[in-house]
Amino acid sequence: MKAMQLAAPGGLDNLKLVELPAAAAPEAGQIQVRIHASSLNYHDLGVVSRPGAAADGRIPMADGAGVVTAVGAGVTEFAVGDAVVSTFFPQWIAGRNVPTDFQLVPGDGVDGFARESVTLPATSFTHAPKGWSHAEAATLTTAGLTAWRALVVDGGIQAGDTVLVLGTGGVSIFALQMAKSMGAKVIATTSSAAKAERLQALGADVVINYKDTSEWGDAVLAATGGRGADIVVEVGGPGTLPESIRACAPGGHIALIGVLTGIAGAVPTLELMRKQQILKGLIVGSREQQQDMVRALDLFGWKPVIDSRYPLERMADAFLHQRSAQHFGKICLEY
Repeated sequence: MKAMQLAAPGGLDNLKLVELPAAAAPEAGQIQVRIHASSLNYHDLGVVSRPGAAADGRIPMADGAGVVTAVGAGVTEFAVGDAVVSTFFPQWIAGRNVPTDFQLVPGDGVDGFARESVTLPATSFTHAPKGWSHAEAATLTTAGLTAWRALVVDGGIQAGDTVLVLGTGGVSIFALQMAKSMGAKVIATTSSAAKAERLQALGADVVINYKDTSEWGDAVLAATGGRGADIVVEVGGPGTLPESIRACAPGGHIALIGVLTGIAGAVPTLELMRKQQILKGLIVGSREQQQDMVRALDLFGWKPVIDSRYPLERMADAFLHQRSAQHFGKICLEY
């Protein structure tokens, strides 16, 4: 089978297309899956870009979607022919005992889904939404579930809430689509007039250009009659967090999910405390949460926004496109 491997010390130039033996027949409790698609996340970009971030020969990509080709003894949840999508934390089935490292995350601590076939425990997958393509389903493992957890599991979204999303990456677009499906008002930020039009076409009620309006937290307050956003999907990190706290309503929820502007910085703690906001970090979610999300997506009438698609052998080009930050939605690999 075809696969992409990352040679030491890492970097896009060290991504190599290789031929590997086909996946083994499944043992008890396992399934074999023909992988057809993956999608890019900034976590994946970090793994392949940072020197020494991954073991020599690591197969990258946390997201994988495909078709079950064989099932092992005792597996009743899946059958041959089922469309499935991988889980980010295969060991986190349910509950509050959250993983705190990436040792078992595909494409990071263990081999990922940049290969045509895998044999893994059945609990490493869930069913994909009905009628979704493999590329569409592959967007759910990381970005889709992160947005779902930020809004539903941790944020407790209700109809009539106001949700603030930052930028036009995969998580933010998912959050916009999900929030609108749940009866919320959505405010979005972007730096591009063209992207602003696309955000409005997806249902954004208000779009703020953060390049024209550097104090966009105040702009969110103005757009909400001084109240602020009930839920903020914060993907920037230290460079945007002060404005997110400013934009968030008293008692509101800030889901801290990204570090695009760095890994540390000052936090306006007085305003956070005065407004009694919840600032909660999160990394993706559990298998049970993914199953809940898939059930909901089966009822919604939209599909993920895919910016572009690349063949497996052009993975490096796909990551360069991601690094340019010109994409709108998800970048996918198909194979």
